[in-house]
Amino acid sequence: MSDRQIVLTLNQPGERLDRALASKLPDLSRVQCQRLIIQGRVKLDGAPAKASRRLEGGEQVTIDLPALLPADIRAEPMPLDIRYEDRDILVVNKPAGLVVHPSPGHDSGTLVNGILAYCPQLEGVGGKRRPGVVHRLDKDTSGLIVIAKSDRALLYLQQQFKERQVGKRYLALVEGHFRPDEALIDAPIGRDPGNRKRMAVIAPGSSAVSRPAQTLIRVEQRYEEHTLLDCRPRTGRTHQIRVHLSYAGYPIVGDRVYGRRRQQNGVARHFLHAAGLTIRRPSDKREMEFEAELPAELEAALATLKPAN
Repeated sequence: MSDRQIVLTLNQPGERLDRALASKLPDLSRVQCQRLIIQGRVKLDGAPAKASRRLEGGEQVTIDLPALLPADIRAEPMPLDIRYEDRDILVVNKPAGLVVHPSPGHDSGTLVNGILAYCPQLEGVGGKRRPGVVHRLDKDTSGLIVIAKSDRALLYLQQQFKERQVGKRYLALVEGHFRPDEALIDAPIGRDPGNRKRMAVIAPGSSAVSRPAQTLIRVEQRYEEHTLLDCRPRTGRTHQIRVHLSYAGYPIVGDRVYGRRRQQNGVARHFLHAAGLTIRRPSDKREMEFEAELPAELEAALATLKPAN
């Protein structure tokens, strides 16, 4: 199930990088090659390059191909809270507990299984492993996620995420009184050297691999022992908000990975909800903003808290 790496020498002077790759890799279409380039999975002489890059001849290219699931993904009808739909995209309000796409240990019952039943033409968009998936939410994070219904839409949306043109707003309830009222957490994130299943803030000078990560935090409501936060990630690292808030000393309520292992507040999952999403629509480049209210179980948890004086 691990990714595969291919190393090639491209002797096609004057040719575009995406066209040259497609000619060398007959199992991949030009659109699929463009997608790999946008995802940062293609390095030309060790450095990222645009799909339109013209070759000089003799360049070495390294391609990291994502692993594929061993079987086709099954369509499985399930209730979907669709907040918007057009010919290019679906915006879905995902409940907590639902995995976004099939992966080892989760080969069925995912959001993608349900969307394939609702929208069969999605099959093959972006490959068999993650059809239509532009971005992800953790299993126990609820809220808005956008799904592409065509390769053209997928590439356009992926480019927006890569260039940080997408607005993402999360609500998080944390332990303690967050100070100040507004802050930017700017701390690189990578795999935790002591536990490869976790992410962590990596200290400068460390030998561990990390990537820049920034999260803008604003206080929404203060309670006697907790704070409700508006979190706006400027980057999209794995578990970014959870890691940043834990690093700052304010772990998310219910987070058993980065917070307290024994919870005392009755919340069955971590209190993190993707409440807002702003994207440009593929069909006409119009900016559109979507919102999703807090789920009932999170509203009920807030109702048990006493506001701070």
